[in-house]
Amino acid sequence: MLSYWDSVIEESMSRSVWYILVAVICAGITSLICVTFIRSSSKIAPTPGSIGASEKAGPPAAYPDPYRIPGALNPDVTQKNIFQTICNPSWMKTIRPPETYTARLKRLQMSDWALPGPASNYEEDHFVSLELGGNPSDPRNLWPEPYSPRPGAREKDVVETYLHRQVCRGGLTLDQAQRAITSDWFKVYLAIHD
Repeated sequence: MLSYWDSVIEESMSRSVWYILVAVICAGITSLICVTFIRSSSKIAPTPGSIGASEKAGPPAAYPDPYRIPGALNPDVTQKNIFQTICNPSWMKTIRPPETYTARLKRLQMSDWALPGPASNYEEDHFVSLELGGNPSDPRNLWPEPYSPRPGAREKDVVETYLHRQVCRGGLTLDQAQRAITSDWFKVYLAIHD
């Protein structure tokens, strides 16, 4: 027969086991929620595409690091309103971030990423350009793009202008142009210069 203290100890141990079991279940549920949130939140910014760095048309220096700069879209720009937004030169002038912001961000990124040379060797570029509905101030869409070696910032500007014209003339959808710029902008550059 169990004494009073034996029954208290036995009940206490079964509670401890119960508490541990509940804690393990809660930790599992929390982990599942975190993994689900991380996977779903990574879809907020457009993906750089399924093309690997070694499969791109240009050299690695022509592209931003897809983990640091995946690109980010302006939520105010949609296919339905392109003629009021990106195809309207007056609207375009209203969204460009101040140079003080982009210059400060460029210096910070250059320092953090240990990029060589002076800031004047780089353009603080919108990976998804403003003309294609890119977010004007999200750091996930801005990167110090080198002017050289070529291809560099000037060549990407040619592609941005070409894709912008295609969207505004109806030759491409906004989504197609955004995917073209993020998956391999230099491939587009080569195609329009053949």
